Amino acid sequence: MAQADHPGGSITAIAPCRVDLAGGTLDIWPLYLFHSGAVTVNFAVNILTRCTLAPREGKHIELKSVDTGKSETFRSLEKLCGAKKFAHPLAAQLVRYFAPQGGFSLETHSESPAGAGISGSSALMVATTAALARFTGRELSLEEVRVVAQNVEAQLIRVPTGCQDYYPALYGGVSAIHLEADGIHRQAITVAPEEIDSRFVLAYTGAPRQSGINNWKVFKSHIDGDKKVFRNFEQIAAIARALHEALSNADWDEVATLLRQEWKLRKTNAPKITTPLIEKLVRVATKNGARAAKVCGAGGGGCVVFFGEPEAKSRIERSIRAAGGTILPCRVARDGLALSGSSSAAAQLASN
Repeated sequence: MAQADHPGGSITAIAPCRVDLAGGTLDIWPLYLFHSGAVTVNFAVNILTRCTLAPREGKHIELKSVDTGKSETFRSLEKLCGAKKFAHPLAAQLVRYFAPQGGFSLETHSESPAGAGISGSSALMVATTAALARFTGRELSLEEVRVVAQNVEAQLIRVPTGCQDYYPALYGGVSAIHLEADGIHRQAITVAPEEIDSRFVLAYTGAPRQSGINNWKVFKSHIDGDKKVFRNFEQIAAIARALHEALSNADWDEVATLLRQEWKLRKTNAPKITTPLIEKLVRVATKNGARAAKVCGAGGGGCVVFFGEPEAKSRIERSIRAAGGTILPCRVARDGLALSGSSSAAAQLASN
């Protein structure tokens, strides 16, 4: 991935994906307001997303997604804003919001597989938001980048979006996202990243089926007063709070116990969160030293994260590969959003 400044005033923004450990779905407003002490726990992972912007003469705009192989060109910003369909809707929606003047090319790339459940789209929203903000000369704080990225993604997918996915992309590291009436507060969990690196394994099982979990349906059930859903989220919130404490204390026995409880509860709530391949991988990994496992994101496919002792990690990885899973890099991304390049060339072209 290109890291350095590029000729012609190019701007590159890079943001990592995440692995969620506990408290998922609670981060959708206003669900967390009904559960005192709501928190989500996750860590940034060194699977990266990137957006590169480069000014060009004239008014032509090119949008390109390297990982999907899709691209499109517009004669001007007005033509882009008037279009009904897009080959690269994520980029197009953010370009509509920032409305850059003059021509440019915008290229994105995500290392996350399709439907992996590790927040590849949200991380790419963060990277693209930050790149466009610098390109248009807007000075945004990290929290303002989060707000824009989250709100524009909600416009794009047309359902409420949770907030937890954006914080690992912004800050990196291991995080507790506290969800309170006075706002959202990200707290770094003081656990050594090397401890996470040595104990967690991330495996991709394939893109989720259409019958996978739909957070929007769960959201509506909660808002409509479903008492079972409310009780389930009370349990999820309690597990997340306990996991935050266990990670802070490096209590790995408790971490294993809580991850098992989280996975059991998620499967009880929504059986379609799992698949035959996921169940197979959990069985073989458990026989080879895994102490706990859970799906990432909404499930129905995507990624599964496994937890075990350091001496068992290689054995766990081999067993997963042999059973049909794909091992992905699973080291904590120490850094969050990174930007390189200057908007000066873009501003000069726009003023001509």
